Amino acid sequence: MSLADRQTAADVMMIRPVAFVGNPQTQPSNSFQQLDSANGAATSVDAASQTAALLEFDVLAGALRQAGVQGHVFDDTPEPHTRDSIFPNNWVSFHADGTVVLYPMLAENRRLERRLDLLEALSSKHGFHA
Repeated sequence: MSLADRQTAADVMMIRPVAFVGNPQTQPSNSFQQLDSANGAATSVDAASQTAALLEFDVLAGALRQAGVQGHVFDDTPEPHTRDSIFPNNWVSFHADGTVVLYPMLAENRRLERRLDLLEALSSKHGFHA
C-alpha cells in the first residue's frame, strides 16, 4: 500500500442532519463552535439553521461525489436528538484492512450518535468489521 492510500479516503460516511444545532456540552472544548455574543450558543433547532445545514450538507456530498469520493449517506434520526451527528469521524474510523475502530465520547450527549445499524450496513455492503 502506498503512502497516498494510507492517507486518503475513497469512501466517507456522512450523516444528513435532521435537527442540527449547537451543543453546549461540546462548545467549551471545540474551537469551531462560535458563540453569538448577544445570544450565546443556539440550543434549540430553528427552521432557517436546519435548512442551511441541509443545503451545506448536500453541496458537500455533491462536491465529494464529483471528486470521486464515494459518500455513504445515512439520514440522522429525530430521536434521540443527536446535535452533532453530522460529525461521525469523532466516534468511528474505518481502515484499509476493513477494521472499524470505535472511540469514546467526552460529551455524554454525543454518545447517542453511535449507531450499530450504520456499522452493520457498511459491514454487509463493504466488508468493514468492528
